[in-house]
Amino acid sequence: MFKPLPDSRAPEVRVIVDGRELLVSADLSVAAAVLAYADGVTRTTPVSGTPRAPYCLMGVCFDCLMEIDGVQNRQACLTPVREGMRIARQSGKRTVFP
Repeated sequence: MFKPLPDSRAPEVRVIVDGRELLVSADLSVAAAVLAYADGVTRTTPVSGTPRAPYCLMGVCFDCLMEIDGVQNRQACLTPVREGMRIARQSGKRTVFP
């Protein structure tokens, strides 16, 4: 669906998305990395479990909510990738207490 630009001069970093290690360009947001290097799904809806993907990519719509480094409901479009980051898709509603 989305592909990184071939002439990007940004270094690459390793991130882990749902247990899968990916090598991504360091100049991307988490949402852009999921769109370019994974299947694009960032979460599922609380009621029906429908898969959702980033929509606005500027922090307005909240369709890109993901668990990033153990913190739920982070806006993936506003979070830059960094080396060793652990990213997980959110399934349904957020958990208040572990």
